[in-house]
This record gives sequence, C-alpha cells and structure tokens, in this order.
Amino acid sequence: MHLSRKIGLAFTALWGLVVPLALFPADAQAINRYTSTSMTCSGVAAAINRDGAAIMRYTSKSGALRYDRYVRNRNFCQPNETTQRAYIPTSDLSACPVNRCKEIEFFDYR
Repeated sequence: MHLSRKIGLAFTALWGLVVPLALFPADAQAINRYTSTSMTCSGVAAAINRDGAAIMRYTSKSGALRYDRYVRNRNFCQPNETTQRAYIPTSDLSACPVNRCKEIEFFDYR
C-alpha cells in the first residue's frame, strides 16, 4: 500500500473521530460538584453565581444522599425550562434558597 493511501486512511479515521466529538452539545462540559452542608448559604450562592450552574449534594434527614443541579438564572436551563426556587441545607441554614431548572408546563386544552 502506498504511503499516500495510508495517510489518507489515517486522516479519514481521525476525521471520523473528531467530527462526532465536535457535535456534542455544550451541556457535556464539566460541572462543579459541592457538598452544601460543608458550605455557608452565602458560599453556596457565591459558587453558583461564579460557576453559573453547580451540583449540590447533601444527606437528607432520613440519611439518603440527595443532589440536584442548581443555576444562577434561566440562561443555564434548557430552552423549554425556567427556574424554580428550591431550598437546600447548608452549614448555617436548614433552608438556603437556590434556583433549579424546571420544565415549563403548558396547559393542554383539548
């Protein structure tokens, strides 16, 4: 097999790997994870404001590990979502206010 043919096949294989990776949506980017109960409420707010979106985890009163994605504002939600107020425990408050994304519900009037 000629060298130019080998180079062509290698380029085709590389192109087949690069293009699908370029098509992944931006949501596939890494997101920071925090344990809310090891932070103050103002620290949680600062982390979410700084990062735009973050995963906050904590242990519930029943002992179950809970976590969710919290956002600075609607710009960090999908187009069919809006923000909804939620409350999570922190080291200084049992109910620290945060925002999470929630699907917009449209009424079906059939």
